[in-house]
Amino acid sequence: MKELELKYGCNPNQKPAKIFTNDGRDLPIRVLNGRPGYINLLDAFNSWQLVKELKAATGMPAAASFKHVSPAGAAVAKPMSDTLKKIYFVDDLELSPIATAYARARGADRMSSYGDWAALSDVCDKETATLLAREVSDGIIAPGYTDEALAIYNIVAIDPSYQPVPVEHKDVFGITFEQGRNELKIDADMLTNLVTENKEIPEDAKLDLVLSLITLKYTQSNSVCYAKDGQAIGIGAGQQSRIHCTRLAGNKADIWYLRQHEKVLNLPFKEGIRRPDRDNTIDVYISEEHDDVLRDGVWQQFFTEKPEVFTREEKAAWLATFKGVSVGSDAFFPFGDNIERAHKSGVEFIAQPGGSIRDDNVIDTCNKYGIAMAFTGIRLFHH
Repeated sequence: MKELELKYGCNPNQKPAKIFTNDGRDLPIRVLNGRPGYINLLDAFNSWQLVKELKAATGMPAAASFKHVSPAGAAVAKPMSDTLKKIYFVDDLELSPIATAYARARGADRMSSYGDWAALSDVCDKETATLLAREVSDGIIAPGYTDEALAIYNIVAIDPSYQPVPVEHKDVFGITFEQGRNELKIDADMLTNLVTENKEIPEDAKLDLVLSLITLKYTQSNSVCYAKDGQAIGIGAGQQSRIHCTRLAGNKADIWYLRQHEKVLNLPFKEGIRRPDRDNTIDVYISEEHDDVLRDGVWQQFFTEKPEVFTREEKAAWLATFKGVSVGSDAFFPFGDNIERAHKSGVEFIAQPGGSIRDDNVIDTCNKYGIAMAFTGIRLFHH
């Protein structure tokens, strides 16, 4: 197939729309079910690159959850604790390695992953299809599918051997931009230039830093990614200010950790509550707007009994136990305020390009908290 006609482009008024290759080759995909749209396929091709590189770098099955051309989550198939299975709502499922990777990728930020595009490094199996079938997801890209997985809507199969041409083009306002593809290989060798007093990064943190950097390579800039235990736990994408990226990603990481508190784990939800309603209720319950789901006449819609408030003091005490988090940044941190914010979310390891005129301030702030930071020397802007 040389080209694929689409219903419309980014918006319904943008017609005609199609995808094709400039070099005359066949498209490297087959649509096995459904009719993916323009934005779906942007998500598909970006997310496929991410999971393919993540598996190559780690040797583990990898998955991503994409929304509007940025990842909401990315992960590898590390075993999950019972707590993570519960907060990701997969504690009732048998999970294969690739299903585990997707459960992690989608589960970290379930609010952002609603209506996502899924990407798998490995064949989509029955276990992953079962997980996807009960979520709201726009579609999936993978190198193959078992027979049981073919009922998912919007299935795209990609040839894993496909290699794009080394120079890419993009049209903006009738002007064609040309650049070499970002073929940068990201691995633990990028983490050797440790500029802080603490020069120890354990192997599990190296994996998390590599995961965060590969995730950032396919995230709209500016971007910052918090990672722990083989998965992204907070991604701040598309912000003009670096500190806003760091705050946004840090806030998402905090929510991920707060969801593991016993008060949240034991919320008395009514039987049959819809999964999106449950996700939204948890998000509001954790926030300072908790009265929106706890006031009389409202809580009865979600709970069998009125939960106690998750107080600011309880949240602060729980977050004080948050440790071992890694952070990657797609460009340098200009000031130490980014480190101050990252430290509040348990960050102990950082990878960033370096190169700010205030690198000394950033390094000093890391040293104040015993954070180990590597300068990679590589910027990862993506637009």
